[in-house]
Amino acid sequence: MEDTEEEVLLSDDQKLDIAKWFLLNSPPGEIQYVAKDLKSLLNDEDVYRRAAAEAFPLYNKSNIICLHFPNRSGEVLVSSFSEISEDEYLDPRTAQVGKVDHVRQICTTMRPATDEELPSPYIEEYRCALDAEISKYVEEAYPKGVFSVYCTNGKDAEDCGSDFELVVVITATRHSPQNFCNGSWVSIWNIEFKDELQTVEVRGKLQVTAHYFEEGNVQLDAKHECRDSTIFQSPDDSADSLMNIIRHHETEYLTSLQASYSNLPDSTFKELRRKLPVTRTLFPWHSTLQFSLTRDLEKELGIEK
Repeated sequence: MEDTEEEVLLSDDQKLDIAKWFLLNSPPGEIQYVAKDLKSLLNDEDVYRRAAAEAFPLYNKSNIICLHFPNRSGEVLVSSFSEISEDEYLDPRTAQVGKVDHVRQICTTMRPATDEELPSPYIEEYRCALDAEISKYVEEAYPKGVFSVYCTNGKDAEDCGSDFELVVVITATRHSPQNFCNGSWVSIWNIEFKDELQTVEVRGKLQVTAHYFEEGNVQLDAKHECRDSTIFQSPDDSADSLMNIIRHHETEYLTSLQASYSNLPDSTFKELRRKLPVTRTLFPWHSTLQFSLTRDLEKELGIEK
């Protein structure tokens, strides 16, 4: 009796979950390629549209993509820190809000930010000072870096005596699909200004991702977290101290990455590949008849018949 294969039919909800998984797990800068193939495989426009509508906003925010304003007057980072509404994101440097088409990954329109969406003059003084220092660092350290400084807590504080929190987001991407290589660096620095203790607590999260896919598929996803602190000072002095902290930790992490991956050929990669025999030649799997394991063992043990 011949075995018969039964076709497994998936419900629309199952297709939706699978499609979203593939979209959300696309390597940096590659979701449009994945979406194109996925649309063809699904062959169901309704399921694809639902999956894209749900997955793209999450993907864009988790990867902190950078979009230009329509008139090129600035750029906006799509992140949870800049989110005003489901499709509106703030650029605090230009005090503008961009409306984003998540699926097309473009900024369609822009408008001035309202007073309620911006921090108070007191907080803005600290934010602007830090923005200026980080700008110098990013220009020096990142060939294609983009950054922004947001106030995420206490933005209405009018004078000394209040706690507040700033967040520095730095992102740099390299998209080179023609060379089978894409990658990104994202660092997020949460900075808590505590007036009563006169301290500034710093928490950093760094993530490096890379995807090489020439005749293969190799992905890197490295994460690192760190903490530091400094004293609560004037806006300019605080910005200078914080920039030095960020520079120190990012340089230290980059150095450790370079040291780790310079040893890959002699360590990790050797463990991943099948070792060559002592003859330094590959085993001829296509012609194994020329070998007789039993005969060789009998000869070696001296029990030949």
